Amino acid sequence: MTDAVGTALLRRYIGRRFAALRTAAGLTQEQAAEAFQRSRAMIARIEAGDERVRFREVDVRLLLDIYKASPEDAKVLLELTAETRNGRRKSWWHDRTDTELPEFFELYVLLEDSAVAIRQYEAELIPGLLQTRGYAELISEVTIGYFSEDERQRLVNTRMKRQALLSRPNPPSLEVIINESALRRLDVSNEVAREQLRHLLEDRPHVNVRVLPFSAGIHGGMATCGSFSILDFPADPYTGAPIEPPLAYVDTLTAAFYMNKPDEVRGYQHMWRDLDRRALDRPTSREFISDILKGRSSCPTT
Repeated sequence: MTDAVGTALLRRYIGRRFAALRTAAGLTQEQAAEAFQRSRAMIARIEAGDERVRFREVDVRLLLDIYKASPEDAKVLLELTAETRNGRRKSWWHDRTDTELPEFFELYVLLEDSAVAIRQYEAELIPGLLQTRGYAELISEVTIGYFSEDERQRLVNTRMKRQALLSRPNPPSLEVIINESALRRLDVSNEVAREQLRHLLEDRPHVNVRVLPFSAGIHGGMATCGSFSILDFPADPYTGAPIEPPLAYVDTLTAAFYMNKPDEVRGYQHMWRDLDRRALDRPTSREFISDILKGRSSCPTT
């Protein structure tokens, strides 16, 4: 993803946070503009993430005062708006946490936190939001020699902290389709594997785990050459339109691709529909996972 795309997404996120503060303060855009001594169009541009807004620190502080922002909200917005001025040359997410993330993954964590719905297809792994610590540590071992031990532990800790997303008030819906290969790679004679499979069987509000069995044959995930995520964002309370267009995300060991052009997203949505059609339903998926946990080789099919 280019810096320009990353900054554009960041600006829209900043705009949403300013809009939320204005609404919480009980102000219309016109009232905020009057107090800010700017035009209503300026407030609208800020909230829309318009690239023409320069976010001078003195202006940001004044607007935060008008909105009676909490110290925490003020700190976050001062940091984020500063990043629009320096082109995101440093890791703003890392600065706000005690974790360390690969630079290419930082924006995804922010977007994931803002989404109302997350759809993920995983070809080889259990999705990060559903991994146990033992499993996360086990798969991180393959990066020994590339990441240091401290880096590996920080990445595992970050993955565990991300999972709080699913237990917060009003969590996003999470629908995952896991290829059978990711499950078959688990050695059920190992307690780490058994714990991970049991974890997938836990009932969680807003989470739907489904399996794509080998018997599904050729499928949409093969056209995408691997795993991907699709994020959907909340609707604008005034217009009803999504405040951010849907986004497709693909990552690798050292890079990530953020796709928000309509044609790009439409392609991944099309592949998701194919996966959705071929995957087992939720009850059958639970039976499938239970059979693997019990060491059975014969499992339900589509």
